[in-house]
Amino acid sequence: MSAVRPLLAGVELGGTKCICILGTGPDDIRAQIAISTGSDPGTTLRRIENVLREWSAVHGGIEALGIASFGPIDLSRRSATYGFITSTPKPGWRSTDVCGPLAGAFGVPVGFDTDVNGAALAERCWGAARGLEDFAYVTVGTGVGVGLIVNGRPVHGFGHPELGHIRIARMRGDDWPGVCAFHGDCVEGLASGGAIAARAGRPADDLASDSPIWEPVTDALAQLVHTVMLATAPRRILIGGGVFTVRPELFAAVRRRLIESLQGYLNLSELIGSIEEYLVPPGLGALAGPLGALALAVEAVAGY
Repeated sequence: MSAVRPLLAGVELGGTKCICILGTGPDDIRAQIAISTGSDPGTTLRRIENVLREWSAVHGGIEALGIASFGPIDLSRRSATYGFITSTPKPGWRSTDVCGPLAGAFGVPVGFDTDVNGAALAERCWGAARGLEDFAYVTVGTGVGVGLIVNGRPVHGFGHPELGHIRIARMRGDDWPGVCAFHGDCVEGLASGGAIAARAGRPADDLASDSPIWEPVTDALAQLVHTVMLATAPRRILIGGGVFTVRPELFAAVRRRLIESLQGYLNLSELIGSIEEYLVPPGLGALAGPLGALALAVEAVAGY
């Protein structure tokens, strides 16, 4: 007889919307709902709390809660602002405690990390990174983020990696300033969904596949992947998020530009095998983010 798995709740707190999820894993999702993030954190967090309370009344009490949040966030448990979103450019959310109110409301173990680290952990539990101790999950959507798993754990130092904000070499002749409120033409400022829309004047899913807009976007992302490969030597890199969900053909361009960027420095066939099996979509598809919150709840139950 298989053991009964604990009922878990998760909140994927995104810059545009929050997704609440209830279940035990991808094969047992009891409920899921999206809530607009908005510019008033108090209102949003109360709506999330109300949803989770309603679900608990119907499905029974939860045993742990996972919160996968956009950032930057404070992950130091010794800090007075642990669980806070810190220097985000999102209006209204700077210096907001997102973990404290939800943890206090339910009195259960809480796992808290970035949305990309959560998605990475979900891919290790149930998706395209099963069996891997070293890999990376890149999301390209409202922003650009990287979840890094090294020796089986998310990378945490004084905070968490923010590789979407690295500065890169610009394509020759491209002087578009980028949209990042902090850095202008960092990777996020050049290749996020917001950057694509700002440069093109319309959303990414409205652009033709041969639009010249994609050239600087895939160039920036290939440089990001190049950096991740040389920094932590991941055994696989997954790219998800809204942009790649609607434009999966971008994988071919990023793979090609990555090979060009590496200039033969690494013996790719010996180290990683096929580039098509190394730089891949998430196995969980669009559910990687919401299930990332559940994966953090799993971690909380385990006591990590």
